Amino acid sequence: MNNLALSDEILLKIEKPVRYIGNEVNMVRKDPEGKIRFAMCFPDVYEIGMSHLGMKIIYDQMNRRDDVYCERVFSPWVDLDKVMREENIPLFALESQDPVFMFDFLAVTIQYEMCYTNILQILDLSQIGIYAKKDRREDAPFVIGGGPCTYNPEPLADFFDMFYIGESETVYYDLMDLYKEHKKNGGNRKEFLRKASHIPGIYVPSLYETTYNEDGTIASFEPLYEDVPRTILKQVQMDLTNTFYPEKQIVPYIKVTQDRCVLEIQRGCTRGCRFCQAGMIYRPLRERALPMLEELAAKGIKGTGNDEISLSSLSSSDYSHLPELCNYLIDNYRSKNINIALPSLRIDAFSLDVMSKVQDVRKSSLTFAPEAGTQRMRDVINKGLTEEVILHGAMEAFKGGWSKVKLYFMMGLPTETEEDIKGIAHLAEKIAMNYYSMDAEYRHGRISVGASASFFVPKPFTPFQWASMCEEDEYKTKAHIVNDEFKIQHNHRSLSFKWHDAKTTVLEGILARGDRRIGKVIYDVYKKGCIYDAWTEFFNYEAWMETMEENGLDYHFYTTRKRELDEFFPWDFIDIGVTKEFLKREWNNAMAEKVTPNCRQKCSGCGAAKFGGGVCYESKSKMDENRCS
Repeated sequence: MNNLALSDEILLKIEKPVRYIGNEVNMVRKDPEGKIRFAMCFPDVYEIGMSHLGMKIIYDQMNRRDDVYCERVFSPWVDLDKVMREENIPLFALESQDPVFMFDFLAVTIQYEMCYTNILQILDLSQIGIYAKKDRREDAPFVIGGGPCTYNPEPLADFFDMFYIGESETVYYDLMDLYKEHKKNGGNRKEFLRKASHIPGIYVPSLYETTYNEDGTIASFEPLYEDVPRTILKQVQMDLTNTFYPEKQIVPYIKVTQDRCVLEIQRGCTRGCRFCQAGMIYRPLRERALPMLEELAAKGIKGTGNDEISLSSLSSSDYSHLPELCNYLIDNYRSKNINIALPSLRIDAFSLDVMSKVQDVRKSSLTFAPEAGTQRMRDVINKGLTEEVILHGAMEAFKGGWSKVKLYFMMGLPTETEEDIKGIAHLAEKIAMNYYSMDAEYRHGRISVGASASFFVPKPFTPFQWASMCEEDEYKTKAHIVNDEFKIQHNHRSLSFKWHDAKTTVLEGILARGDRRIGKVIYDVYKKGCIYDAWTEFFNYEAWMETMEENGLDYHFYTTRKRELDEFFPWDFIDIGVTKEFLKREWNNAMAEKVTPNCRQKCSGCGAAKFGGGVCYESKSKMDENRCS
C-alpha cells in the first residue's frame, strides 16, 4: 500500500483515524497508471457513507472495468477538516491515498439536502475550485453529481460540471468511453462537456441559461446551443437481475451505521403516496429474480463475514417472491446465527409469522407508518391504509407476542386540520387500549407505543410539489398540540411522542425547492463555516436565514408561497417518465380526498410505462389476459 496521506502525528490526535487509512477487507487495489481515475464521494462522515448501497454498486460497477480505477472519498470530520486547512493537506482517496485533484472524475452522490455545504467542503479541500466555471482549472477532475437530490440540481448547478439523472448502471460506461476518446484526441474541458451533454441522462448546467420574472418565478430555461437537449430523460436500469451488484462488499474496520449484508430486492414502488418523492422518481417498480438474490446472500455472507442480512426496498411486502425469499433465508441462515432484517413490511399474517421466526419478539418492536392520524388525511395523501387494517395488524402482533410498537407520522400536510393532528394521539391510544382489551394470556407486561412525527416537505416530482409549507412556528405549534393530546390520554404512561426539528425542515424545503439563486447562499454560508448541517450539534439555522437575507432572497418564496398549476419549476426540464399532467391529476385527487389505486390494482397512466417494462407491463399483461378470458 502507498504511504498514508496523513502522518502518524495527525492520525494520533484525531477522532477515529481508521476513517482515513483505507486498506479494508475487499478494498479494490489497482495500479492507477494509464487508467481513468474515478473518485466516488459520499459527502458525509465515513460511517454514514460506507452504509450507502448505491455507492457500493457504483464502486463495483466501475472497478469491473480494467481501464477504470474507482476509489472512495468521504467528508473529513470537523477535527481533521481543521488540520487539513491549517497544514494545507489536500483531500485524498482512501485506496491510493492520492489527492483528489489527480483524478479524472469526482462523482458525488447527493442523498439529502442537508449535505450541500459538505459538498463545498469536498471541493474546497480537494483544491479543485468550488465554482465550476470560474474557479476550476482546465486539468481539474470533472465533478459529476448523482442521487435523489439531482432531481432538482439547480441549487448546486454552479458547483458541478455535470449531473447524472438516473440509475448508475445505465450510461456511466458510455461516459467513460467518451472520456477515453477525449483524452486520446485531445480537446479542452468545454468541448468534453458539450459532447457529454449528448449522452442521455447527462445534464451540463453551464450549457443552459435561466431567466426570471419580476415575481421571482422562472421565465425561461433554455439551452445555449442547438445541439444541447432541452429536456433530460431519467435513465432507468430495467433489468435488475442481469446487472451490477457487489458480491464482496468492503468490510469497514469500525462500526458503521448499517453494518450488514444488504440485498436490494426491487426498485420503485406501486403505492403512490402523494408526499413520497422516491415513490415517483424510481418508477416503475422492477424486481430482482429470486435465484439472483439467493446467490447474492450466499456470496455476501461468505465475502464479508457479516452476521445480518437486510432486505432493501421502498415496500418489501410488494416483492412478489417475498415468501420464498424469506423462507430461503430462514432455512439457510438462522441456524448459523445470522440475523435477518425485514424492514418496510406491511403488518399482515405472513409478515408476522416470518418476523416471529427471525426476531426475539420480547425485545424487538414492530413499526407501522400510518403517516396521518385520521382516515380523511390518509385519503388525502393516498396512504391506502384504513384504521381497521392498522388496528387489526397491531392486534395480530400483540397476539404474536409483541408489546412494543413504533408509529411514524407526518405533520404539516396539505389540508391538515387540528382534528387530523390530534388523531395521531387518538390512534396511538386506540392501539394501546386494544392491547389492554385482550385476554390476559396474550398480554406480556405493559404496552409501549412510541409515536414520532416528521414535518412535511413538498418535494419535486410529487403531487404535493404545488403545496405550501408551514412556518417554523406553525410546525412547533402542531407538535405541541399533539403532545398535549398525548398527555391527556388515559394510558399516557404507555404512550410517548417525539417530533423532528422544525428549523431543519424549513431549510430542507428551501434547498429541495430552490433555483440557481440559492447557490450563492450555499457558498456564502459555507464561507461562514457551516458544514455538517445534518448534524444537530453543527447546524446553524440563524446563519442560513441571515445569508438568505444578505442575498436579497425571501425564504418564504421557496416555502410558504402558493404555487399555480402552470408555474414552471426549476426541475421541469427533467423527464422522470411520470408526467406533470399525472401529478396535477393526483394533486386534484388529493384536494378531493380521492384515493388512487396502487399500480398492481389498476394502471393510472402516470407515464412510467414509457420505459418499457416493470410493473407497468406486468399489469398490462394481466389486463390483456382478463380481456381475453
